[in-house]
Amino acid sequence: MTSVSEGTAELRRPPAVVPPGERGETRIADRVVAKIASQAAREAVGELSEDTAPPSANVVVHHETARVRLHLELDYPCDIGARCARVRRHVVERVGALVGMEVPEVVVHVERLHPARGAAQGRTR
Repeated sequence: MTSVSEGTAELRRPPAVVPPGERGETRIADRVVAKIASQAAREAVGELSEDTAPPSANVVVHHETARVRLHLELDYPCDIGARCARVRRHVVERVGALVGMEVPEVVVHVERLHPARGAAQGRTR
């Protein structure tokens, strides 16, 4: 006959240590990384006019590397190149910090330019 103390001792055994290579892995879906990249682009672009669509992203994740394509609309006039560079840097930083992935490529497609409030309409001489 087994005593009660022997049965509880078996239940309280410490779990076996599993080597890191056998524990499994965490996989973050492409659409999750795309949402993070879109939010990072919104942060970097800053204040936009009411009729401007928010940035959107498409992401392909392969071996802990994320390749990002952003689609955004900007107010005009502005320094388009500088704003796109700021968006690229911020997306790389945020995706790297939040998901731990390397982002070697961020392609920015400027879909539309919207006249900024108070900007002159039409041609000026």
